[in-house]
Amino acid sequence: MALSHRFLNVNNLLLVLALFSALFDVCFAARSILLTQNQLLRYHNGALLQGTISVNLIWYGNFKPSQRAIVSDFISSLSSTPTNVAPSVATWWNGFIDKYYRLANSKNNPSLHLGKQLLDDNYSLGKSLSDKHIVQLASMGEQMNAINVVLTASDVTVAGFCVNRCGTHGSKSSILKGKNHKFAYIWVGNSETQCPGYCAWPFHQPVYGPQNPPLIAPNNDIGMDGLVTVLSGLLAGTATNPFGNGFYQGPATAPLEAASACPGVYGKGAYPGYAGDLLLDPTTGCSYNAHGAGGRKYLVPAIFDPSTSQCSTLV
Repeated sequence: MALSHRFLNVNNLLLVLALFSALFDVCFAARSILLTQNQLLRYHNGALLQGTISVNLIWYGNFKPSQRAIVSDFISSLSSTPTNVAPSVATWWNGFIDKYYRLANSKNNPSLHLGKQLLDDNYSLGKSLSDKHIVQLASMGEQMNAINVVLTASDVTVAGFCVNRCGTHGSKSSILKGKNHKFAYIWVGNSETQCPGYCAWPFHQPVYGPQNPPLIAPNNDIGMDGLVTVLSGLLAGTATNPFGNGFYQGPATAPLEAASACPGVYGKGAYPGYAGDLLLDPTTGCSYNAHGAGGRKYLVPAIFDPSTSQCSTLV
């Protein structure tokens, strides 16, 4: 049975923080409670992802080649550091995730690399998907030493998408060579036409909260840049809590994880409606905090640092 976790689970946060109604107020109130209690994300003694992991991309619906390149270059950036360019996506991944593995006494940190890419641009399951459909699509990828990432196009609706989540991660059991295995999967949707103010902030005017001007997306694609930001947080949650019994705080059905414990924080000085002090490209005017492969720039979320009990950013 798949165990799915929400990157943005507003409903559960609202139950805890009933005094707050705006999205950013809810998210930052959750962060405030977490930090003032000075709690680590507790390790529940479960297995973490180990060794070399293939990140397989399953494209569902119509994506332009340029859009697919934004994501595939990001995955490649997790294991390759641009020469003499800092801060980098690889630094973000290796530096922050390593601290969780040290706490778990694990020396075999996951090394992610771009695996296979599968295209389903004929909408084989239709344009309205359930969670079961997502698991079905994720099962198309490799099921050992892999994270299968399902990416849905802007004209595909998914249960809960734009209502209380922008993506999920979970796991599914499978039998390979007579043995039972579990593989991790992630789903993220392109929110460009459905809810960019919810899932592509800060590159679009927010639905709720302070109405500061949106930032310019680093790859000139609001939907895909927002998708990468959500995906990066889900990758952090997948590595540190792949099967629902790793690092998290709160109920297992709606956990605060490595990235979701720091919602809306991308740079130092972040507050509700303000992503933080980010880097600015002098030519394009785009905002970012990490350099990637091929000269790409990306915006990655803060990670809850278990050694300091604070949200740590690259910039």
